[in-house]
Amino acid sequence: MAAKDIMRAVQFNSYGGGPAGLKHVEVPVPTPNKGEVLLKLEATTLNPVDWKIQKGMLRPFLPRKFPYIPATDVAGEVIGAGSEVKNFKAGDKVVAVLSHLNGGGLAEYAVAKESLTAARPSEVSAAEGASLPVAGLTAHQALTKSAGIKLDGSGQQKNILITAASGGVGHYAVQLAKLGNTHVTATCGARNIELVKSLGADEVLDYKTPDGAALRSPSGRKYDAVIHCASAMPWSTFEPNLGADGKVIDITPGASAMLTFALKKLTFSKKQLVPLLMIPKSENLDFLVKLVKEGKLKTVIDSKHPLSRAEDAWAKSIDGHATGKIIVEP
Repeated sequence: MAAKDIMRAVQFNSYGGGPAGLKHVEVPVPTPNKGEVLLKLEATTLNPVDWKIQKGMLRPFLPRKFPYIPATDVAGEVIGAGSEVKNFKAGDKVVAVLSHLNGGGLAEYAVAKESLTAARPSEVSAAEGASLPVAGLTAHQALTKSAGIKLDGSGQQKNILITAASGGVGHYAVQLAKLGNTHVTATCGARNIELVKSLGADEVLDYKTPDGAALRSPSGRKYDAVIHCASAMPWSTFEPNLGADGKVIDITPGASAMLTFALKKLTFSKKQLVPLLMIPKSENLDFLVKLVKEGKLKTVIDSKHPLSRAEDAWAKSIDGHATGKIIVEP
C-alpha cells in the first residue's frame, strides 16, 4: 500500500487559542528515519498534556517549534520502515507513543520510533490501543515504581487511594492496582461511582462530599500510597490520611508540589510527596497491551471524534470531566 505524499493534519501555530487555535492543514507525509516506522493512523487519543503544551504551560521546553501537530498516543498500521527497523514490517498493526517534542498524532500518518512501538493483536481495537501509552504507562509506573506494588499479586497488602479515578490515568490505575495485593479507595464525581466500582475499587467517594473532599477512607484506613490524578490539592489534605511511610505520587506536579517535595526531603519526613515523570518503555507498553488482550484491563472510552472535528475532542479534554479516554479517528 503506497502512502500518499500529502496528508490531512491538525496543528497550532502559536501558544494559546484553545480549540479555536487548532488549524486544519495539508502537509507532507513524514518520512521515517532509520530506526522509525511510518504509520497509517487509525486512532489517536488526547491527554491533558496536549492542551497544556498549547497553553504554554511547558514552555520553553515544549513544543520544540511551531507549527506543531499535537498528540502522541496512536494506533495504526505500519506502511513503511527505516533501514534499521527489525521487529515490524508493512501490514503490522501497532500501538506507539510519539515524542512530545515533535508530536504528530492529530494526522492521517505519523512516524514512531521502533523502540516505542508495540505490536497490537487483533483482540485489541485501535481505540483501546491508542488509549494506553501516556495514561496506562503513567498508572503503571506510579504503581510499580513509585508505590512498589507487584502486579502479580505478591507482596504485602497495601492501601491505595486513587483520586480522579474515572479519568484517563485513574481508571487504569484502579484496575492495575487490583492486580496487585491492594485495597483501593477511589474518588470521582457522583455520576461515575458505579463505573469506578465496576473497575474494581473497594471504596468509592464522591469528591464533592465532605469525606470525599477530605479524602477520608470510609473504612478508616490510612493510605500507603496515593496516586494523585486530580488537580492541585494542599499537602494538609493528604497528610492526616497517610500511613507512617505514606507517599503521595503526583502525576502532574506543579510548582507548589515541587516545593512540598523539597520541604519534605529537608525535614526528613517519612511521609513523602513524589513527583512522577513518566518514562515510556516499550516492554511496559507490551505488558499493558497483553493485559487488554487477556481481558484484565479495559479502556473506558469517553467519546470518539473524527479528525475533521478535532476541536470538539480538544474542548472536551480542556473541560476536564471526561470519563476515560477521548479518541480522534482520521
